[in-house]
Amino acid sequence: MSQPAPMITKDGRFAYEAAGDPNATPLIFLHGIGGAARAWRRQLATFGNRFHAIAWDMPGYGGSAPLASVSIPALADALQQFIAQIGAESPILVGHSIGGMIVQKWLVQSPKLARAIVLAQTSPAFGKADGDWQKSFISARLGPLDHGETMKSLAPSLVKELVGDDPDPKGLELASECMASVPEASYRAMMLALIGFDQRSTLKDISVTTLLLSGSRDNNAPAPMMAKTASYIPSAEYVELAGAGHLANLEQPDAFDRALGGFLDAVTARHG
Repeated sequence: MSQPAPMITKDGRFAYEAAGDPNATPLIFLHGIGGAARAWRRQLATFGNRFHAIAWDMPGYGGSAPLASVSIPALADALQQFIAQIGAESPILVGHSIGGMIVQKWLVQSPKLARAIVLAQTSPAFGKADGDWQKSFISARLGPLDHGETMKSLAPSLVKELVGDDPDPKGLELASECMASVPEASYRAMMLALIGFDQRSTLKDISVTTLLLSGSRDNNAPAPMMAKTASYIPSAEYVELAGAGHLANLEQPDAFDRALGGFLDAVTARHG
């Protein structure tokens, strides 16, 4: 049976896609550096029958206005403005990669506003600007752009590096389309915003019900690191998806949705 298309909306500074009853519990999806609101269309279709499922275009992506100065704290402020703008009360937040970093930073300033959170294939820290791993990570991703490549030309190889075993072909295609459409200025700014991010000291203060969702083949947010992160969060559950790389919701949409759905069932039972 075909799923209804999501509603694509531009509201002030933010563009987003949504599905479901606006009066239902808000379920907000936050994409990664190479993503877009449309990367979550499968999840909007899956969960729009139970929730008001919403996926934003991060500032500087799609129809959302860029920030004057990009940083994780500024993105967390933008998230709070977005939540207020759409009138989302007690939302459940699903943050992938840098989206999960934004959620962690947002929780520090708004610790009681979320009903629950999902940290999907993300990290509590990126590290120091002068760290060898960090420097090589940034160089590998920005170097080709410095030498004349474009996001469109780089997209297939960038996505191939991110995925694990036997990714869903349609998900792979959508991942490449999203990556190719990221404005170069936004991609550069978001990569540099990672430097120095470190919320490890605040993990113990996360007081909302939390799911950490990892992929066993994810090299950007390795599963052992995510499992360790879960051990520092008081009410965290940890789920690892076998064979998934860094883009699990696109690579293994059925497995991702089952894991997320099970968590949402538990949250709903607990909170009503």
